[in-house]
Amino acid sequence: MSYHYLLDIALILLSTKVLGLLTKKYQMPQVVGALLAGLIFGPACLNLLSETDFLKQMSELGVIVLMFGAGLETDIQEMKKSGKAAIVIALMGVIIPLLGGFGVATLLSKPEFAVEGTSIVLQNVFIGVILTATSVSITVETLKEMGKLSTAVGNAILGAALIDDILGIIALTIITSLADTSVQIGVVLAKIVLFFVFAAVVGIAFYKVFKKWTMKDDEQRRRYVIVAFAFCLLMAYIAEEYFGVADITGAFLAGLIISNTVKREYIGHRFETMSYLLLSPIFFASIGLSVEIESMSAELVIFAIALLIMAIISKVIGCGLGAKICGYSNKEALQIGTGMISRGEVALIVASKGSALGLISTELFGPIVIMVVVTTVITPILLKMVFRERNTSGKKVKVS
Repeated sequence: MSYHYLLDIALILLSTKVLGLLTKKYQMPQVVGALLAGLIFGPACLNLLSETDFLKQMSELGVIVLMFGAGLETDIQEMKKSGKAAIVIALMGVIIPLLGGFGVATLLSKPEFAVEGTSIVLQNVFIGVILTATSVSITVETLKEMGKLSTAVGNAILGAALIDDILGIIALTIITSLADTSVQIGVVLAKIVLFFVFAAVVGIAFYKVFKKWTMKDDEQRRRYVIVAFAFCLLMAYIAEEYFGVADITGAFLAGLIISNTVKREYIGHRFETMSYLLLSPIFFASIGLSVEIESMSAELVIFAIALLIMAIISKVIGCGLGAKICGYSNKEALQIGTGMISRGEVALIVASKGSALGLISTELFGPIVIMVVVTTVITPILLKMVFRERNTSGKKVKVS
């Protein structure tokens, strides 16, 4: 039995913390330092750490806990207010990147990049589908750090990101059904609807039992946390395994259900400790550890730059336009659009599924990885900038 994983965890915890404090010193969110730690110590630079199955599973657990915590901190009444807006924002945040990604791929991809037996048009559409992805976990951590998660903008981003996940599944299903006839669109859509029906029924039942239990006995507080965590994991597992919905959606809904109970704050503090101590650093570092960029031709470098620019602009314009349509101010629209930029692990998962089905060539994986990593690292920095306020004297006020 190898105990090397102990060294890996120690290096991750130390490097993410040191670099997190360094980035904080320069008025950037600490999560940027954690992301950079994975890049610097991973295969892309020093190659001291590599992504193992253990670290993959721990990072997945990390993002589940992170999204459960986001659900706990969400104001349900505020989220109801942004419900219709979230739908419009998510729709625009999928349509614009889809068209933008297809446009870039059509203009810059070469015939030699296509997979044999797959239409170049189908591959270009799939690249657009990759750009529709949103990894809100990075945004959640950054907004939490700045104290902006439970705001109207924060709730709009969370709501839109959840709907974005569903729309992303539908888009992925449609495009993969064209390459794999065994995929049935109707079945996938039915599963999505059934999941939310299931979540509503189970959620109401669990909420009533949990609320009654927590109000009756105040000396068993540790048990509340254990039960809440088990519920979070079960919802995440059921969402992914039986309904094909992202596990983080199940985790977020579990947090949302418990958020209206009297033990919300106590449970939130315990989860924050667990997340901060171990799981979040591993999750953020793992994004950098997954980067292995091989030598690329000049054409691929140009394609990567164009894809990156389109990835940033399309989300800001798409989600920002959706926010403006729903009555948000220019500043709030910019904040919402910026919060949806990060592609993170979601885009990598979509790209991997497409590669397995022959929808995308191995040559284009390098540019996609670059786009994912850069959008993930730059999102916290841009969020810090767009949330920066001015005082009455006209000077910028730092967002702590």
